[in-house]
Amino acid sequence: MRRLLYEVASTLINRVKRYSPLKSWAVRLAARRGFKKAAVATARKLAVLMLTLWKTGEEFHWTKEATT
Repeated sequence: MRRLLYEVASTLINRVKRYSPLKSWAVRLAARRGFKKAAVATARKLAVLMLTLWKTGEEFHWTKEATT
C-alpha cells in the first residue's frame, strides 16, 4: 500500500495537469525539499484524506469550491 500511495503521489506531482490545492502544495514542497520527500509527504496526506473520507462517508471534491 505504501508503494502504491507513493506512486500516486509522484504521478500527481509530475503528470496531472488539472489544478488542485493538494497538487499545488506538493509542487511547492518539491521545489523546497526535493521530489522524494514531497512525494512521501503527499502520499501521507492522501492516506489521511482517504481515511477521513472513508470514516465520514463524504464525497471527494477536486477543488475547494462547493459543487452544488
